[in-house]
Amino acid sequence: MFHTTRGIVLRTVKYGETSIITNVYTELFGVQSYIVKGVRKSSKTSAGKASYFIPAALIEMEVQHNTQRQLQFIREYQWSHLYENLFFDVVKNTVSVYLMELLQHALKEPEPNPSLYYFVEDTLKKLDTANDAFGANLPLYFMLHLASELGFQLLGSYSEQTPVFDLREGMFIAEQPAHPYFIEGLLAKTTSELLHLQNSNELEVLILNRNIRRELLTAYQTFMALHIQDFGEIKSLPILQEVLS
Repeated sequence: MFHTTRGIVLRTVKYGETSIITNVYTELFGVQSYIVKGVRKSSKTSAGKASYFIPAALIEMEVQHNTQRQLQFIREYQWSHLYENLFFDVVKNTVSVYLMELLQHALKEPEPNPSLYYFVEDTLKKLDTANDAFGANLPLYFMLHLASELGFQLLGSYSEQTPVFDLREGMFIAEQPAHPYFIEGLLAKTTSELLHLQNSNELEVLILNRNIRRELLTAYQTFMALHIQDFGEIKSLPILQEVLS
């Protein structure tokens, strides 16, 4: 049976001489793997088709879905949204690649989550047209809100009474915990600010320096690893940290 669904491309690898296997976060079925045949042929009919499956691409697909199969098939596909800058701007593209790798590590089960899907789709569209500050701050905001969408609720806020953020418990506390998984001071205060932004547009005016971003990226990844089994290593993190100012 075939279904029409929107999707966000997470990762694509070559398969055989002319085909690809692509991991797509779909609106209807969650994370799915698809084989797309013939898109790497050197022919007029295949020219440019592989570009539909660049990480972070937003596509609409007609797909076959069989719950007994790990590898599904795409019958038809087209853009659901065309970016203006994301694939061509170095910083924005690096951010988008990082977000897609983060999703691969965080989404362990294939079940759909429409709320999370729309959050990711909207985030990528905003990244495409936003200013540099938005792009630089986005990975931090994204990770915190991804955690909430996955059910790891982050509790409390920074204050004189609760100046420490416990990464293991996911909450602001009064004193340093006995374990090493915590942040405090400016890192904890910034985390509180990110958590309580009214919407992502406010990232455009949030001023953070390079060192704060680097430390928070590492801390938030630790948080994710503490709460997601077999989270693993994000290989694009060093590239992201190098690119962000």
